[in-house]
Amino acid sequence: MPKAIIIIGSKSEQEYASKCAAELATLGIESQTEVSSAHRHPRRTEKLTGEAEANGYEVIIAMAGLAAALPGVAAAHSNLPVIGVPLPAALGGMDSLLAIVQMPPGIPVATVAIGSPGAKNAAVLAARILALKHSGVKDKLIEHRNSL
Repeated sequence: MPKAIIIIGSKSEQEYASKCAAELATLGIESQTEVSSAHRHPRRTEKLTGEAEANGYEVIIAMAGLAAALPGVAAAHSNLPVIGVPLPAALGGMDSLLAIVQMPPGIPVATVAIGSPGAKNAAVLAARILALKHSGVKDKLIEHRNSL
C-alpha cells in the first residue's frame, strides 16, 4: 500500500493533519502523522525526512504556520516530493503561505491553499503523484473526482 508521512510542527496542528489523513485513507493511501518542529526539533525533523524514503514513504506532507520552515526543511533533507500546507497563524496564514512558496531553486515544495482546504488538497495532490505508480490509487482518485 502506498504511504505518505504527514509532519506537523506542534500538536495544536493535529486538526489539519487529521483532515489530510482522512482524505488520504479514502484515496487508498496509508499515512502516519509525526509532530516535529523544524525549529524546536531540528535533528528529529532531519532524521524523519532524511529516512522517509527508506521507511517506505513516497510523499511528504509538511504543515506549518508562523515561520513555516518545516516544508522547506523537509525538502532540503529528502528527494521525495514535498507538499507544503500553510496553516493559519499570525497573519491569517499569509505569512505561512509566503514562507512556503518562496523556496530557492533546486529545493521545490508544492504549496497548496491555507488551512483545511489545503490539508484536503495536499491529500489529493499526493494521490495524483502516487497514482502514477499505483493503479489502485488512480482508480480511487477517479472515483473521488467523479463524486465531486
